[in-house]
Amino acid sequence: MERIPILKMGKFLLVTIQVDLYDRLALTLEEDLIQMVHKTGARGVLIDISALSIVDSFMGKIIGNIAAMSSILDAETVVVGMQPAVAITLIELGLPLPGVYTALNVERGMALLTARMPDETEDEDVDDD
Repeated sequence: MERIPILKMGKFLLVTIQVDLYDRLALTLEEDLIQMVHKTGARGVLIDISALSIVDSFMGKIIGNIAAMSSILDAETVVVGMQPAVAITLIELGLPLPGVYTALNVERGMALLTARMPDETEDEDVDDD
């Protein structure tokens, strides 16, 4: 069965969708991605959809599901490379995608994820001698 590759980059997972997603492949991506977030402890998911010219309501729902499930697992979701026609379609379909951040490209998306990460040193206990 065909699968979309998921790359680990530090604390983040990167998914670049290069093919049109049919329903079964989108569901497989959703499952694989959430399992990878859990397995790796990733703090962020970046989904690059720059190669997609069409995102239908089902794919919009899948992106929203990924963001919701990732959030439960303490990971942020950023979608990058959205074509203007895709943005218009999502709004016209009434799919605001709560919990999904957007950026123009992968570089800006990674910067957004990095900026949204809390300073890990804040969680450490400090001895008051």
